[in-house]
Amino acid sequence: MKFPVELALESVAGRGPAAFTRSETFMELDDFDLQILQSMQEDNQRTSQEVAQRVNLSPVSCLRRMKRLRESRVVLGDVSVVDPAAVGRGIMMVVLVTLESERADKLDHFKRAMQGAPEIMQCLSVTGEVDFVLTLTMRDMDEYEAFAQRHFWGNPNVKRFSTLVVMNRAKYGMAVPVPTSA
Repeated sequence: MKFPVELALESVAGRGPAAFTRSETFMELDDFDLQILQSMQEDNQRTSQEVAQRVNLSPVSCLRRMKRLRESRVVLGDVSVVDPAAVGRGIMMVVLVTLESERADKLDHFKRAMQGAPEIMQCLSVTGEVDFVLTLTMRDMDEYEAFAQRHFWGNPNVKRFSTLVVMNRAKYGMAVPVPTSA
């Protein structure tokens, strides 16, 4: 089973590591690549030798494939997931934001502001009744009030926002379902 993947060829200046342009060149993912991706998502601390054993490849071949998956930006990054409460950020919120204007420059300005806010864990531009869905973490409500003042009340392009305080996380993760062989 093969899956085409658009390759990211260059980073867009000033947009951070997750912003990149797309190419018309495609890389195909075979069953070994998909198994490697699944293993990497389960535990990105596994060595190439451990992954190779799991997917039945030689360690050298597996390392080459893992490197190619990272260089082609199929794997966007390797991170450690930190418990927000363990670092004093026990309040999690989802904020729905509607902008006054959807002009490209106004959207880009809002996106850049959110990318620069360390409290923001995710900023999603969405379709529907709102323009953005934000996931953020705070120490306390005073910190959130100051954040809202800076980014929402103090921004003339924010028409409205609605805050949902998370009571508990029923499911939390970043793993993407990887197809298995046919």
